[in-house]
Amino acid sequence: MHKRKGGYLRFVLVLGALSAFGPLSMDMYLPALPSLTKDFVTTPSFAQLSITSCLVGLALGQILVGPLSDRYGRKIPLLIGLATFAVASFLCAMTTSILVLIVLRLIQGTAGAAGMVISRAIARDLYSGTKLTKFFSMLMAVNGLFPILAPIMGGVILRFTSWRGVFLVLCVIGFLLLVSAWAFIPETLSEGKRISGGLAATRASMSGMIRDRRFIGYALVLGLVMGAMFCYISGSSFVLQEMFSVSPQGFSVFFAANGLGIVLMSQLAGLLAGRVDAHKILYTAVILAALGGVMLFTSTLLDPPRLIAVMIPLFLIVSMVGLVNATAFSLAMQTQAKAAGSASAILGLGMNTIGALFSPLVGLGGSHTYVPMAVMILICELSALLICYFLICKPQTASGKR
Repeated sequence: MHKRKGGYLRFVLVLGALSAFGPLSMDMYLPALPSLTKDFVTTPSFAQLSITSCLVGLALGQILVGPLSDRYGRKIPLLIGLATFAVASFLCAMTTSILVLIVLRLIQGTAGAAGMVISRAIARDLYSGTKLTKFFSMLMAVNGLFPILAPIMGGVILRFTSWRGVFLVLCVIGFLLLVSAWAFIPETLSEGKRISGGLAATRASMSGMIRDRRFIGYALVLGLVMGAMFCYISGSSFVLQEMFSVSPQGFSVFFAANGLGIVLMSQLAGLLAGRVDAHKILYTAVILAALGGVMLFTSTLLDPPRLIAVMIPLFLIVSMVGLVNATAFSLAMQTQAKAAGSASAILGLGMNTIGALFSPLVGLGGSHTYVPMAVMILICELSALLICYFLICKPQTASGKR
């Protein structure tokens, strides 16, 4: 399938874009929050509920859509999700009520989750082993571009229009991906491989995954490493711009450099696949991320604080996301063949939930200290390291199997 180079590249680009609905839905919208707050004559905290509701939708939507794709195939749930995302985005642009916007953002996030969960399931349908790791590394490379591009796109849009224009652009993106998915993404789950038996079969399938020690280990490592990433996203702009007086343009360059680190590390995962044991790659990446967490926490003891002592650990922490995600996703999905949609949903739920729990704590100390951010990141990274060792790597070492 996709034997021609052009067709394969187009397939990867579309699937990578589908997996990026998180940053598309969140990061492009962030620059519009101040003007939206003024237009609705509401408080910043109330306006930020539109972010929270979208995050909740992205998490819950994966649990809903993943099992449905195991039962009805990948393509129909994907197309329905994309169509709903486009409609919800259009209605967000038209609404005159902040409460209605919050509800629509919940729907938008739930629908957008279809692209995230089904893109990973499609990859598992088509590939396994080393080929799956290499394919995931390409998806992560495409995915890693969107956290860089989305805020820039949002800022450019706001130069020419209001916050409503951001949602109209999201509507157009949803429609274009709908057409692309219909034209270029085939049905990858044949009827004979689908899970039948309704909710009972789905519940049994997901229950089996939750009892799988190794699978849950992968899910927790992914979630904790992404939790550290969410802490970075939540706190870094305040830390760099208010504590160290970095200009908005300088922060954008730093943010983009870290995003590039994710892209490069995801590509490294693909290059190492088949040459180095995947568990060694994962364990090494988690160790490096934990080292970054220790370095960042140690930098809080410096008096006066130094910018370089913050930037280097953050680059290490963020870059390792590319290496961990590509490898851990592949290892986790390889343990699940028939229920790839449900497996993808559980992995996605863990990533969004842990991030949603940890990232609000970053601001506890105000905007003139990064101690809470450093502590939260350290907790996430050290927890990921312990789980990686005890639930993933130690049993394997003990049994002598690779």
